[in-house]
Amino acid sequence: MMNQNNLTPAVTANEFLVFTLGSEEYGIDILKVQEIRGYESVTRIANTPDFIKGVINLRGEIVPIVDLRVRFHLGDIRYDEFTVVIILHLVGRLVGMVVDGVSDVLTLTPAQIRPVPDFAATLDTHYLMGLGTVDQRMLILVDIERLVKSEDMALIEKTVTE
Repeated sequence: MMNQNNLTPAVTANEFLVFTLGSEEYGIDILKVQEIRGYESVTRIANTPDFIKGVINLRGEIVPIVDLRVRFHLGDIRYDEFTVVIILHLVGRLVGMVVDGVSDVLTLTPAQIRPVPDFAATLDTHYLMGLGTVDQRMLILVDIERLVKSEDMALIEKTVTE
């Protein structure tokens, strides 16, 4: 898309759903979000990693539920009235992600997104898109599809299809 005034490419902005895990704010592409639900009990599946809480039946579709707080080793996991499940449409299927809460939707321009710092081998950052900055806020932008396709999360497909 071109800007009519000076024929330079127009800057495209992306919208991110902002959610919290502990004291940190994260953002995911709003286009991946199907709905946001309160946390409800799940049906546990034997022999799954701790971060896969189980599955729910969502209007006839079996949806795996992943607790991102457990996946990111945040500890002190509590389920309260603010705990929500973000239902995402990823890689051709629905997946639910448990988070501490959802705060808002922010629009970020490419200039507001910084690259992820290089932590070498100490931290796996391949599923991070970057760090978004809005005023004094910093968001950790997660490429949620890359996270779900990661080696340990690939168990979601195995769990649901077995």
